[in-house]
Amino acid sequence: MYNDLYGTAYEASIRPLSDYRGAMNNTARTAVGLAALGRPAYLNLGRVGELPAERDVAAMRAATHDVLDEAYAAGVRRVDVARSYGRAEEFLAQWLDARGTTDVTVSSKWGYAYVGDWRLDAAVHEVKEHSLSRFRQQWRESQELLGEVISLYQVHSLTADSPLFSDEPLLAGLAELAGNGVRVGFSTSGPAQADTIRRALELSSAGQPVFTAVQATWNLLEPSAAPALAEAHAAGTLVQLKETLANGRLAVDPPRPIAELAGLWAVPADAVALAAAFAQPWADVVLTGPASRAQLAANLNGAELSLTAEELGTLSGLAESPADYWAHRSSLTWR
Repeated sequence: MYNDLYGTAYEASIRPLSDYRGAMNNTARTAVGLAALGRPAYLNLGRVGELPAERDVAAMRAATHDVLDEAYAAGVRRVDVARSYGRAEEFLAQWLDARGTTDVTVSSKWGYAYVGDWRLDAAVHEVKEHSLSRFRQQWRESQELLGEVISLYQVHSLTADSPLFSDEPLLAGLAELAGNGVRVGFSTSGPAQADTIRRALELSSAGQPVFTAVQATWNLLEPSAAPALAEAHAAGTLVQLKETLANGRLAVDPPRPIAELAGLWAVPADAVALAAAFAQPWADVVLTGPASRAQLAANLNGAELSLTAEELGTLSGLAESPADYWAHRSSLTWR
């Protein structure tokens, strides 16, 4: 069986996650992502000042373990990693082994390979490939580090133009993994997330859906995937929200309505942005990607903050056009 609620959606013996929602508080819905800690360079704003002065492997491992310790102590039991997050899977595996922890839900992703060679000035940090050979290679690598701890394995950054949609052997391979008890999902990016989500959730192999989980970018600046995510949730798909702080934009330079609400509630700006994510009734899991204990503590304020309908209505006016949002994201510098 599974150590969490990421079990295969169509297996009758697994209760759908929605059945548990009444008993779950927002900390239980929180997942800590290690994108900002598993490699020396990343594009999140507000990250650099939170990291060790020397971002060597040992220092980043220690910083990762500090955040995981803090998250666990706060009641967070979900961690999200990926093959392209540098050594994130390795750091997590070492932490799990050192702490003897067995009640943590782990999701990982395949599709991007980390090629940054642990350099801040690398010309390219990750390379994307959605192929059967990449899937098999990276699943083997993930298993070597984390074994049966992985409950959910996801295609990393699926877009409408991915060759995955017409690659029958790859879809059969993913369905086989699902048949072996690992939930299979996908993450999305780009201005056409909603179309990608709907199209991907229609895929099947041998009469079974290939995907039963989706991890999509949703934040107050880019909420365009919301209708598709609501549809997915209603159909029993596990819905996870990523980049909920817009890669740090909503925390480092928050728009005025966020700043004003943060002042009113006496919480950091990131707590307001995350509270808006938790307020989405179709969001099963909300991811945050802190670079330090302090950022995690600030983020977790959002799990305790309940915004009013009027406040949420005000914040909904912050949305940018998807094209503008993703163009801005593409301009962020890895550092």
